[in-house]
Amino acid sequence: MERRAFGKTDMMVSVLGFGAAEIGFSNASEETVDRLLGTALDAGLNVIDTAECYNTSEELIGKTMSHRRDDFYLFTKCGHTSGLDGEDWNPTMLEESIDRSLKRLKTDYVDTIHLHSCSEDILRQGDVIDVLKRAKEKGKTRYIGYSGDHTDALYAIKTGAFDTFETSVSIADQEAVDLTIPEAVKRGMGIIAKRPIANVAWNYSEKPENGYYQEYWERFHELDYPFLKGELPEAVEKALRFTLTVPGVHTAIVGTAKPDRWIQNAKLAAKGNLSEKEYNQIRDLYNRAAKKEWAGQV
Repeated sequence: MERRAFGKTDMMVSVLGFGAAEIGFSNASEETVDRLLGTALDAGLNVIDTAECYNTSEELIGKTMSHRRDDFYLFTKCGHTSGLDGEDWNPTMLEESIDRSLKRLKTDYVDTIHLHSCSEDILRQGDVIDVLKRAKEKGKTRYIGYSGDHTDALYAIKTGAFDTFETSVSIADQEAVDLTIPEAVKRGMGIIAKRPIANVAWNYSEKPENGYYQEYWERFHELDYPFLKGELPEAVEKALRFTLTVPGVHTAIVGTAKPDRWIQNAKLAAKGNLSEKEYNQIRDLYNRAAKKEWAGQV
């Protein structure tokens, strides 16, 4: 699988990464996760992305993959109490959350910790950034980052405090292509695309019950991309390759609960970037249809 230099860090990341939210929220078994993550790593992925609030995700990764710690880069996020005492973004709680993540993941360090969709108001206070800087100084994380969207993300990037940036970007979510990613590129940040295939929301005939998918489902009715009317595998391929073609994107985080899916996903990514013509066609269709309120989705 293609690997890209991850900004100014020392990492060479696979263009596909494993998004570990689904294994936590779906109450996946250890056996399933062992197969799922093992298959992903064997397919060439070397990035696993999780968070403190993804239910049992961190524990499952620690229990199944700690023996392969040298085979992948491990990213997590912090900011929400998720069972700890105190309030979200409280500096003391944040330090406890980072230590809890390391314990759950059965590791002494992660490769990067992201502030998880932290608002500009919280960032301006400076405390949360200081917590991450101390964690880096103590060797608990090699790099620090920000995960989020819209103007909060732009402010975070402009602070110059962060090494990495994780944001939503897809055929249905392109605000970051103009608003934040170019600024992150200028600063040499490692850039992670989350929700890179827009949860395949176009494939629902009716509005999905899962609120996480609904905004994209509504957008697809406005976008009306011709290529989404064909076979699903071809549509997913083009959607994924679009995201990986966005200038500055180094890796795209994809989640799945199906172990065999990683071989399929690796084959899709192996086809490389879209042609300039195909990429610009999608950008033009989006820009013509997008409404002003279509901000990046957390």
